[in-house]
Amino acid sequence: MKVAIIHYWFIGRRGGERVIESLLKLYPDADIYTLFYDKEKYKGNLNGNKVYTSVLDIKIFKKNHTLLFPLYPLGIKSLNLRKKYDLIISSESGPAKGIKIPSDTPHVCYVHTPMRYCWGYTHEYTANKPFFIRWILNTFFYLLKNWDKTTINNVDLYLANSVNVKNRIKKYYKKEAKVIFPPVRTELFNKPVAQTGKDKKHYLYFGALVPYKRVDLLVDTFKDTEDTLIVIGEGPMRKKLENKSGKNIHFFGRLPWNEIEDKIHESKALIFPGEEDFGIIPLEIMAYGVPIIAYGRGGALETIIENRNRVKSSTGLFFNEQTTTSLRDTLEYFKSVENEFEAHFIRKHASLFKEENFLNSFKKTVNTFLNEK
Repeated sequence: MKVAIIHYWFIGRRGGERVIESLLKLYPDADIYTLFYDKEKYKGNLNGNKVYTSVLDIKIFKKNHTLLFPLYPLGIKSLNLRKKYDLIISSESGPAKGIKIPSDTPHVCYVHTPMRYCWGYTHEYTANKPFFIRWILNTFFYLLKNWDKTTINNVDLYLANSVNVKNRIKKYYKKEAKVIFPPVRTELFNKPVAQTGKDKKHYLYFGALVPYKRVDLLVDTFKDTEDTLIVIGEGPMRKKLENKSGKNIHFFGRLPWNEIEDKIHESKALIFPGEEDFGIIPLEIMAYGVPIIAYGRGGALETIIENRNRVKSSTGLFFNEQTTTSLRDTLEYFKSVENEFEAHFIRKHASLFKEENFLNSFKKTVNTFLNEK
């Protein structure tokens, strides 16, 4: 079977790119189409697959790819399929599903989220901007949203990475979707478990430093305390966050995984303060047996178990408001029960999201769809 996979871009190696790497285990000879491909920044493995890129794939554009969203439709339009395929798989949190497809070719779209800046979270990308800049952004987001509407019926089968995203697809696209949770790397479950307890050195944040991740909330919460916070990740907010941090908050930028593992083993808990569509990082940290303190909305509700009556059957705790008061209250409660968390229970729960489960579900769902088509 000849398969083409369309992914928004390969600039870094995050959850969406790891999904593509997993899919290549099912479809190892697939051709790949993408807006941008930066071989230096993308540290993954495309298995020698043929990669076709858009007209936007030039050095200066790749460096500023998130600012080029008004041109994404143009980029997708330039990605003409070069061959006749039996199956198209698009990986969507941008414009990937809008690629032009022959009417007789089945198209499966795996949705990480409908574009957040167009659907439901525009304010997070325009807040605190000067009026004129905000007006320009809102205009471009409106135009991109209207274009995105024209691509909705380009898909024959929608797959969502969570119930949360399934509901967003239903709300915004008026389409039903089947849920297939994204993969957690199998090798993480072969690593030593990080035992819980008060001998740990710090709390951990791991992820991008962008506004919707709400790392600012962590900084505001920790800067007046004696607790240590370790921040791993890069993004446009780093300098601003560092400037407002106290001496107990340490920024490490990007680290190789072996160094991240050291920080994980020394962590009391991962703190996950943003509202995510799914959120793979908490599951990766739970694979080591480390509990999570998360904002109680979005995909975290599908991956984290909170049971305050029986903490050893929990994988973490939720705070209910994105305020320093709410987070501090949960942190204080966590300190009173942190020795009750059971690392092996946490890992066992995370193992439900192993890569093999993703691959089995994806293959079964797509084969059933193709047989019925």
